[in-house]
Amino acid sequence: MTSITALRDTLVSLPPPPDDGTGRAVFERLDELRVLRNVLDHQIAVHIALFDASDAAARAGSTTRSWLIEMGMPPAAAGRGVRIAAGLASLPKLADCAADGYLSAECVDAVVRSIAFIERHAAQPLSDDDRSAVESELLTQAFSGATPAEINDHARGIAVRVAATDPDAVPAADDASLNTVHTRVTEEGRVAITADVAAVIGEKFLSMIDERSCPRPEPDGAEDRRGVTQRRADGLELLLDQAAIGAAMTTAGAPRTQVLVTIPADGADPARLPWVGAVTASTARRLSCDGGVAEIVLDDEGVPLRMGTTKRLFPHHLRQAIIVRDQCCVKCGAPAAHTQVHHLVHWADGGATDLDNGCLLCQRCHTQVHHHGWRVVMGPDRHPWLIPPADIDPRRLPRPAYNRRTLRLDDAPV
Repeated sequence: MTSITALRDTLVSLPPPPDDGTGRAVFERLDELRVLRNVLDHQIAVHIALFDASDAAARAGSTTRSWLIEMGMPPAAAGRGVRIAAGLASLPKLADCAADGYLSAECVDAVVRSIAFIERHAAQPLSDDDRSAVESELLTQAFSGATPAEINDHARGIAVRVAATDPDAVPAADDASLNTVHTRVTEEGRVAITADVAAVIGEKFLSMIDERSCPRPEPDGAEDRRGVTQRRADGLELLLDQAAIGAAMTTAGAPRTQVLVTIPADGADPARLPWVGAVTASTARRLSCDGGVAEIVLDDEGVPLRMGTTKRLFPHHLRQAIIVRDQCCVKCGAPAAHTQVHHLVHWADGGATDLDNGCLLCQRCHTQVHHHGWRVVMGPDRHPWLIPPADIDPRRLPRPAYNRRTLRLDDAPV
C-alpha cells in the first residue's frame, strides 16, 4: 500500500504534461487533479470524524475545530470539515459520491448545510425516507452543475414547502424585527455599512443596485475598468441621489420598488423572487398589496401562463382620496409618504380596488397585519378600524384609525 508520504512526494515531483500547442493535455491533467483534490477533501472529512469520535480534543478542554486550526487549517476550512464529518454519517449517498471524487468539498458542504436547514424548518422531523428523497434532490442539483449558492437556494425552496403552516409563525426571512443596519465611521473617515434585512427588502435592494451598477464603456471606448464592488458603490450613490430627488416629489402612497414574483400554477413549489429565491405564501400575499409587484404564474415547465393584471393597483385618484381620509398610517401614524395602500379584503380573494377596501399602512404595520394577527376592517362610518390580536386584547375590541384615535367605539355610527 502506497503511503501518504509517497503520494505527496509523487505530486511534488509531478512533471508537467507534454505541450502539443492545444492545451488539451494540461486541461485533462487539471481535471484529474480536481478529482484527486475532491478525494483528498473527503478523506480529510473522514479522518476528522474519526478524530472527533476519539474525544481527544474534548478531553483536553478544546474542540476538534480548534485543533484543526492549530494544525494549520484556515478557520473556514476547519469549520467546513467538521460540518461535513458530522453530516456524512446520515447521508450515505452523498458520502459515496464524495468518496469517489465526484463532488467538491464546497458542494458537499452545501448539501450538508442545506439538509440541516430543511430539518430545522420542517413542520415535523424528517423520516428516513423523506431525508433520503431530499438528499437525492439536492444531489441532482449538485450534479447538474449547480453552484453551492444555487444548492442553498434550492434548499430554501424545499424548506418553504415542508415548513410548518402556522399562520402566526413568522419565518426568519420575513421577520422585520430581525432587520439591522449598522454604520461606522472608520479611522480614514470612510463609512462602513453592514445590513441584515428581510428577504423582500433585500430583493428590492439587489434589484435596484444591479440595475444601477452595470458595466459601462470608458470614454476611450475600453471596457469598464471598475470592479463589481466599485460599480455597486457607485450604484448606491446614484440610488441615494435619485431617492433624494424623489423625496421632494408628491409620492405619498405611491407604488414602491418594482418586484417580480413568480408563482407555480400547481402550488407544489413556493413563489420565488429573482434575487432572493423562494419566499413563503404569506410574503407573496403581502407583496401583492404593493403596486410595484408584477405577478407571473408559471406552468410545470416554467412557461408563463398569465401575468397579474393591474386592476388590483390603486390608481392615483383613489390613492389621493384614501390619503385625504386616513391622513397617515392607520395603525401607528407614520406620514402618508411612508405608507402603502393595503387591500382590506385581499385582491386575490375578490376584494375590490376602491375607497372602501383600501387603507394606508406603513411597511412595519403592513407586516403586523399580514403576520402578527392584526386585522383592518371598514366600519359603518366608512373609516378603517383595527382589530388587535387576542394576545394584545383578549376581547379584540375594534380600535379607530390613528387619525381618529380619540374616538370611542360608542361614538361611531351604528
